[in-house]
Amino acid sequence: MFTGLIREIATVQSLSGSTLTINAKHKAKLGDSIAINGACLTVVKVLGDGFSVELSPESQKLLAMENYKNEVHIEPAMMMGDRFEGHVVQGHIDTVGTIKEIKNNGNSYDIFIEVAPKYIAFIVPKGSITIDGVSLTVNDVNATVFRLTIIPHTMRETLFKNYRKGSKVNIETDMFARYVAHIIAHQKSPSMSWDEIDSISARY
Repeated sequence: MFTGLIREIATVQSLSGSTLTINAKHKAKLGDSIAINGACLTVVKVLGDGFSVELSPESQKLLAMENYKNEVHIEPAMMMGDRFEGHVVQGHIDTVGTIKEIKNNGNSYDIFIEVAPKYIAFIVPKGSITIDGVSLTVNDVNATVFRLTIIPHTMRETLFKNYRKGSKVNIETDMFARYVAHIIAHQKSPSMSWDEIDSISARY
């Protein structure tokens, strides 16, 4: 589990096949889970100046790979007892969004991101969302676009400073919104009878 608070901006050394090698200050251990641009990946090799993770062909099809070439956000998985400051992030990317507009308001930036309509149900006004691993709050939502407001500090200290209109970003929607949507979607399904439940229980 992660929090969506970026611990370091690391540098991509190489992407060879399914192996992504990162130069980082963070001292990873073999088998560690680390969110890289929001995607939970497993450390398969530890180096003196970083680590390598496995990035399967399937993952490469799903993720915004244009953001795995230079710098990347990294966040190690939470440890028991760590301070919790962001929101519950699983590191499971739901979709890739496209930045439609970045508006400089002087003391903040409005970021407008477009996603496929089916994901809008999981994006809640004033709810949480993770963009390339960064925990943010949603301001407005319409049919296909949602708006975020980012303070100058976040813009400076994250890769948002590099993003432009048309940039692709990894999106993990709010876990609780997904759960609620799933429950509601299945409320109309016929419930199992107690006889069916007893029959299944008797097998184990």
